[in-house]
Amino acid sequence: MTRRCSVLPNDPSLFVAANGARARYHQDQMEKRKFGKTDMLVSVLGFGGAEIGFEGAPQADVDALLNAALDSGLNVIDTAECYADSEFKIGQAVSGRRSDFYLFTKCGHSSGFDLPDWDPKMLTLSIERSLERLQTDCVDLVQLHSCSEQLLRQGDVIDVLLRAKEAGKTRYVGYSGDHLDALYAVESGAFDSLQTSVNIADQECLALTLPKAEESGMGVIAKRPVANVAWRSGNQPPTNGYYQTYWERLQKLQYPFLTEADAVATALRFTLSQSAVNVAIVGTKNPSRWAENSAFAQLGRLSDSALQSILKRWAEVSDADWYGQQ
Repeated sequence: MTRRCSVLPNDPSLFVAANGARARYHQDQMEKRKFGKTDMLVSVLGFGGAEIGFEGAPQADVDALLNAALDSGLNVIDTAECYADSEFKIGQAVSGRRSDFYLFTKCGHSSGFDLPDWDPKMLTLSIERSLERLQTDCVDLVQLHSCSEQLLRQGDVIDVLLRAKEAGKTRYVGYSGDHLDALYAVESGAFDSLQTSVNIADQECLALTLPKAEESGMGVIAKRPVANVAWRSGNQPPTNGYYQTYWERLQKLQYPFLTEADAVATALRFTLSQSAVNVAIVGTKNPSRWAENSAFAQLGRLSDSALQSILKRWAEVSDADWYGQQ
């Protein structure tokens, strides 16, 4: 197991990775934002580890993808204990580069343990297993993974994270989720960060949770920042999960820009244009897609007119039950 995470400097010009020139910090290639009140200065794009686990990405592809991303200035990797073998693959891919990036994971599900979801003992065991899989003795952030408001109010699941922080197994604690559960998590004051759905087809958070999270100094992670690119299904609806919900919403929203060649860039830039968002997590198992997303992010925020056009269309068309997706 590698040594615990070291703190990346807030002045990127001071950073030189431990393993030399290959991983030298390219500060000019990726915008960095302060992660709430923490000491982290995060790249606007982070890597999301769900796809490499659920879709069985070969280890060699994960190695190439993550190392290229780190070399280009990405410094956030986010995963979860329930993303199949994602944690293990990430640990293998970047085991020699722990000081080059911030490492986030999530807990809550009992896969592999003979205990129920959200059981405090299971959560403690899960965090320990995550550290082993990720080949580190400390992560930068452990998050509760879509925990209900009811469970949050009981307090014991939060206590597990706080004890892990006191023991030096995580530097910060966070909540990942949406809608009223996320609102309670933000208002509780117990967490350093919020991870929530923010995209052109998922805007409930823009009024419900992000203003309060920003005001209280929470770091904000945007998940599904390009709405799973659901519009590419054309008139054929996807058949499962988030894709289908986003596809159905986009059929009603009918944003004009979705027919343009730079639609993905516009969608990503919309998410990154939200002042509360510090980092957007993009998942992929395709090494070339990382370079594309990085180029889109470098285009910067959308113009005010483009941003307001998307916000206006959402206000006109969205239904009252278009809640943030867990």
